[in-house]
Amino acid sequence: MKRIAITMGEPGGVGPEVIVKALFCAEIRNYCTPVVVGNTGVMEDAVKLTGLPLKVKAISDLSESRPAVGIIEALDVKAPSSCKKNAPSKNAGKAVVSYIKKAVELALNSEVSAIVTAPISKESLKMAGCKWPGHTELLAELTNTKDFAMMFVSEKLKLILCTIHIPLKDVPKKITEKLVLKTIRLAKKGCGMLGINNPIIAVAGLNPHAGESGVMGKEELRFIIPAIDLAKEEGIDVSGPFPPDIVFHKAYKRDFDMVVCMYHDQGLIPFKMLAFDTGVNITVGLPVIRTSPDHGTAFDIAWKNRANPSSMIEAIKLAATLEIRNV
Repeated sequence: MKRIAITMGEPGGVGPEVIVKALFCAEIRNYCTPVVVGNTGVMEDAVKLTGLPLKVKAISDLSESRPAVGIIEALDVKAPSSCKKNAPSKNAGKAVVSYIKKAVELALNSEVSAIVTAPISKESLKMAGCKWPGHTELLAELTNTKDFAMMFVSEKLKLILCTIHIPLKDVPKKITEKLVLKTIRLAKKGCGMLGINNPIIAVAGLNPHAGESGVMGKEELRFIIPAIDLAKEEGIDVSGPFPPDIVFHKAYKRDFDMVVCMYHDQGLIPFKMLAFDTGVNITVGLPVIRTSPDHGTAFDIAWKNRANPSSMIEAIKLAATLEIRNV
């Protein structure tokens, strides 16, 4: 049974709660042996919040692990323990980075087979003076990864992003032939991780109507189409660019296995409309497997026993089944 490290995420967010609820799910035990990387006290509070018949067992090393029904094993990480609930904080930013660093260390040392990360607050990272805008960039630096991308997976739609956490006004100047080609290659790699051989990949345009032959923007002509042509020469089954307002519908109808999107919200708006509670985020390109539920810290409902664990359950299950392949 694969051992999966689950980072606790933002102490004041829904992460601890959805982890507890997910680990109460009997189905998870059929997929993996989970260990939470975070703060034991916070996890105990989360168990009390849910009222579920579970106990938290603190361990200082994985050699102490003795999995048992009704027990959540938590690898206690030295980090600031005084964090605000329902709000970002400097201490929380420092703590979540410590959890992630420990999980990556375990994965790189092959002590765990995969990492599942509970949501963190970008504001907390900023308050703590961290330079990373989110999980993805931090994980890439910790694993010395240069080519990586965010991929989002659900039963109804799968997509990957060319650009991620940057302002919308900066997107057009970031779209280059090199970036689009790299993301198409990562799309194929991501499909391989999912067991999809010879995937059919679509590329969304940046502009309305995919630029309308240059009338509504020239990024498609200058960068996106040349990248698609190069990918085709490599034997990748890719086509486009398609107008963004139709490509997701075509993918939903299963005309395509994966959609390459130009920017964050272009992909995430249709994705969350279709799979808000079950979608999973995967970082493609890392030397380790990393998944995450496709939602944020949800400070507005955190610590009220209202959070839905479905996305966390799917993230854990998927982490246990993914394989990194050279394609």
